[in-house]
Amino acid sequence: MSRSASVDGSGDANSASVIVATAVKGSHVLKIDGYSRTKGLGNGNFLRSVPFDIGGHTWFIRYYPDGATKERIGWIELYLHLDRNNATVAEASYTFSLLDDVGETVPSYCFSDSVILRCDVTVSKKIHTEGSSSQFVTVPPSDMNRHIGRLLSSGLEEDVTFQVGDETFAAHRLVLGARLLELLGPMKERNGRVVRIDDMEPRVFRAMLHFIYTDEFPKLDKRDTIAMAQHLLVAADRYDLERLKLMCEHKLCQCISTSMATTTLVLAERHGCKGLKEACLNFFKSSGNHGW
Repeated sequence: MSRSASVDGSGDANSASVIVATAVKGSHVLKIDGYSRTKGLGNGNFLRSVPFDIGGHTWFIRYYPDGATKERIGWIELYLHLDRNNATVAEASYTFSLLDDVGETVPSYCFSDSVILRCDVTVSKKIHTEGSSSQFVTVPPSDMNRHIGRLLSSGLEEDVTFQVGDETFAAHRLVLGARLLELLGPMKERNGRVVRIDDMEPRVFRAMLHFIYTDEFPKLDKRDTIAMAQHLLVAADRYDLERLKLMCEHKLCQCISTSMATTTLVLAERHGCKGLKEACLNFFKSSGNHGW
């Protein structure tokens, strides 16, 4: 009798294996304030970023404002370096991207004599082979937030209305009861249908309502991102929406500039945003401006 494995009853032996190449990805944002003043440093001379860790290794960026070699005088050059003081050999790939003042990738940009660059690093880890079944099933990520978000825009079964300034917004008590009961205020124990929200702009409330239904940061007009992130942070703190508050902090940390650093620091102090406060203080320290 044959001892070969039979999977489909035909007597054939079927098997599969997978070669797995793992990698760790990360990024570092380098902001150059006073960009024009770095020009003239001299060909071959460079400035260093602070060290940062990705994939178990420490890296830093060298910025050559006047080019690294004689052949590239007048160029701006950036290189990623492995800190060899505490590193073994690492295999990695990287790309540099230019960002605008709200963190979007752009082909060219300089704002208030500032340049923002992002280095995306992929560190290759071990490659190994492992056995696998002959059939593969890919389970997609949950899209429940998309369906609940569709409920908000559908206009179906709405049973509560919010009056915000001159605009009204219809919503669902059941969703709000699960996500943010406090928003219903004094109406939560009664059958009233209208809740008035003071001290908030309609556009900010609309964005907050989008987050409540989808758990996602709302898509904003690119040039309005900073102002909206500031207003949304205040609203998130008011209603204890910790995830939204952290999202706003993250957005604002990416957009600190000379013109808004002081007001952002005040905002961070007022609403207990430790990460944003630290980012502002680091900005003042690196730019030699103590703000106050």
